[in-house]
Amino acid sequence: MARRSAEGAKAASPSPEWFEYTMKHALAALLLFALALVGGTLAYQAVDRERGYRTLLSQGDAALQEGQTFGAIEAYSGAIALRPDSMLAHLRRGETYRQRNEFDAAARDFRQAADLDPSATRPLDALAEVFYQRQWFGHAAEIYESRLRLDEQSSEVFHKLALARYQSGNLDGAVAATHQTLRLRNEFPDAYYLLGLCFRGQGRSDEAIGAFLKAATLAPALVPVREELADLYASLGRHADELEQLQVVAALDRTHVERQVAVSLAHARAGRGELAVLTLGDALERSPDHPLIYGALGRVWLDMADTRDDALSKAIEALERAASTAGASSEVMTLYGRALVKANQPEAAERVLQQAIERYPLDPEAFRLYALVSERNTPAAARKALIDYGALVNSETDFAGRAARIGRLSLRLDDPVTAVQWLRRAAVARAADLALVASLAEAQQRAGDRDGALATIAGGLEKDPTDAALLALSERIR
Repeated sequence: MARRSAEGAKAASPSPEWFEYTMKHALAALLLFALALVGGTLAYQAVDRERGYRTLLSQGDAALQEGQTFGAIEAYSGAIALRPDSMLAHLRRGETYRQRNEFDAAARDFRQAADLDPSATRPLDALAEVFYQRQWFGHAAEIYESRLRLDEQSSEVFHKLALARYQSGNLDGAVAATHQTLRLRNEFPDAYYLLGLCFRGQGRSDEAIGAFLKAATLAPALVPVREELADLYASLGRHADELEQLQVVAALDRTHVERQVAVSLAHARAGRGELAVLTLGDALERSPDHPLIYGALGRVWLDMADTRDDALSKAIEALERAASTAGASSEVMTLYGRALVKANQPEAAERVLQQAIERYPLDPEAFRLYALVSERNTPAAARKALIDYGALVNSETDFAGRAARIGRLSLRLDDPVTAVQWLRRAAVARAADLALVASLAEAQQRAGDRDGALATIAGGLEKDPTDAALLALSERIR
C-alpha cells in the first residue's frame, strides 16, 4: 500500500521536461508582452513626435503670416529638431532667413532641403535665387543648370539661367539659354530684350536691333527696350531712329520730365536746335521752373552760340536758373562755367567751376575748365585740377598737352622735379615738339641735372640744329 502511494505521488509531480517547457512559454509570453509594451511606447512617441512636428510647422507658418520672422525661425527649428529629415521644415526656415536677409543661413537650409529630397525643385529654385541676390551669378547659374536636369521644359528657369549667365559675363551661354527659353515660349518679350542685350555686348548691333524690335513689337509699352534701342541708334549715328524711340518713350511716360528733355537733346544732336528749344518750351509749360529743363535749355542754347547772336545770353540766363538750385549737379555747374568762359567772365567762371568740382557725381570737364580759368592766379589749384582730370577720364585726345601744362605749372611753382616727370612724359608722346624738349631741358637744369639737360638739348638739336631756343638754352647752361 505504502509503495503504491509513493509511486502515485511520483507520477503526479511535474517532470523536468514539463517544467522546462512551461518556463520557455512563460518567458516567451513575457518577452512578447515587453516587446508589445515597447512597441506601443515607441508608436506613441512617434505619433506624439509627428503631432509636435506638425504643430510647430503650423506655428511657424502663423508667425510668418504675422511678420514675426524670429518666432517663425524658432518654430521651424523646433520642427527640424523633431524631424531632422524634413525637407519642408528646412525649406520654410530657409525662406524665412531669406526674408531677414540672412542669406548664408538661408543657403544652408536650401542646400540641406535639396539634399534631403533630390527630386524637389523648390529648394534649388530658392538656393539659386539667394545666390543671384548675393550677386554670385556664376553659382546661381550652376544651380539653375542642376534645376533644369530635373525639368527641361521650364521656360522660366531657362530665362533665369540666361540672366545669371549674362550677369556673370557669359554672353555666349546667355544667348544659348535664351534660345532655349524662346523654344519653349516664343512670344516672350523679356527674353528678346535679354537677347538684344547679349548681342549688343558681343558687338552684334544689327542682331541686337532685331531682338529689341521684336521685344517692342510684343510689348510696345516696355520702356527699357525702347531706351536701349534709342541708345544703340545714337551710338550708330542713326539720330532719326533714336528720336523716334525717345518720342515713343516720352508718350508712354508723360509724368517724367526727363523723357521730354531726352527728346529735345536728341533734336539738338541731330542739328535741330530750334526744335529742341520748342520741345523744352512745351515741357516748361507743364513743369514750370523745373531745373532739369532749364539745364537742358542752357545746353541747347550754348551749343547754338556760335551760329546765333543771342544764344549765349539765353544760355547763361537758363543755366543761371538751373545752377541756383541747391541740388544743381556738377554737370549743370560745368555748363554754366563753360558759358561764362565763353562770355569772357573768368572770375565768375572760376567761382562756378570751383563748385562744379566739389559736387557729385563729378563731371571731368569741370576740372579741365577750372584749370583753364585758375591757371593765371592760382597755378597750384590749376595743376591739381589737371591731375584730377586725368584720374577721372578713361582716355583723352591730348595727353601730351595736359602733361606739358602740368610740367610748366610745376616750373612756375618752383617744383622742377615734378616738372621733369610730366614734361618727360609729354615729350615722349610728342617727340617732334622741340618747344617741349626745351621745357624739359630747362626743368632738368633747374632740378640740378645739368648733364641730363645737355643730353636732352643734344637730342633736340639732332632733329633741328638751328633751333634758336635750344641753342640759347645750351649756351646758357654751358
